[in-house]
Amino acid sequence: MVGEFPCTVKALPLSRTYDWNAFRLGSQLARFIKAESVDIVHTFFPSSDLWGGVVTKLSRRPILISSRRDMGILRKPQHRVAYRALQGMFDCVLANSEEVRKYSIEQDGLDPAVVKTIYNGLDTSKYPRRTSPQADRRTFRVEGASHVITSIGNLRAVKGFDAFIRVASIVCREFPQAKFVIAGAEDPAEPALRSQLCELISALGVVNNVKFLGPVSDIPALLSVSSVFCLLSRSEGFSNALIEAMACGIPCVATRVGGNPEAITDHDTGFVVESDDPPAAAGRILELLRDPVRATEMGKRGQDVAHSRFSSQTYIDKLVQVYDELLSRREQETENSQ
Repeated sequence: MVGEFPCTVKALPLSRTYDWNAFRLGSQLARFIKAESVDIVHTFFPSSDLWGGVVTKLSRRPILISSRRDMGILRKPQHRVAYRALQGMFDCVLANSEEVRKYSIEQDGLDPAVVKTIYNGLDTSKYPRRTSPQADRRTFRVEGASHVITSIGNLRAVKGFDAFIRVASIVCREFPQAKFVIAGAEDPAEPALRSQLCELISALGVVNNVKFLGPVSDIPALLSVSSVFCLLSRSEGFSNALIEAMACGIPCVATRVGGNPEAITDHDTGFVVESDDPPAAAGRILELLRDPVRATEMGKRGQDVAHSRFSSQTYIDKLVQVYDELLSRREQETENSQ
């Protein structure tokens, strides 16, 4: 990461936002902002939004930008109260989907004029459509599969992997050699989930069809051997895994939550289904497996969208535009006040 962004990195190891260490680090951050004449502070996630935001405002000079990247699933009760109480301190709030934007306005009482949407971006050059995936199949232990249906995400209940397993039990009635793979690390906050999912796999009789891969370092390689990407989350802000699959030209089936319908155009670049409806998701996957020509065409259209709308360059261009507008506005306000 540092190699990609050759600039000074200053780490402040904050574990809690309301102890003596937090106060000490807050003082360090304030001094850094002043010493470096920082013009913009851009925060991410609840603790940095609130802790870093307050420190920034006490420093007076910088423009403060907050990023909202989910539908509140990471918030604790104190976060919800603090966001609403401190909603006026942000000069701009950036949401990563229109649904997150609406949520932030409604839940946090934000002025709609200060909330803008910038979709996540990725380096699309790293996600080519590979033409000879058979060698890669051995890496993921799916070399004998007729089809590979992939889902990516840390093992959390909100990601809907139980629904994914139920989908597998339906699809495998028609395609018994299909493999459903789950790539992602176990979440320490939900230690029992893996065993619960294994029990469901056994109960549904798909032990030979569902595989846990754990963390996967080469996501493009996994996607390149996949027939369909399936995201059955119960909540999303804007899924990087979804646009990664699109960038690889993989047809996608995703739930109608968060920004998923903003990434996928239903029946055109993928399919959108309701959350917690395994039969509907299974039906869409079966449509794609039965009609590989349609699946390929749908994946290609999704790939075109990913490269045009969700590239890292598109993200950077829009972010720089926001920065420039805020700096120009502050300069104009300073001139008018003199």
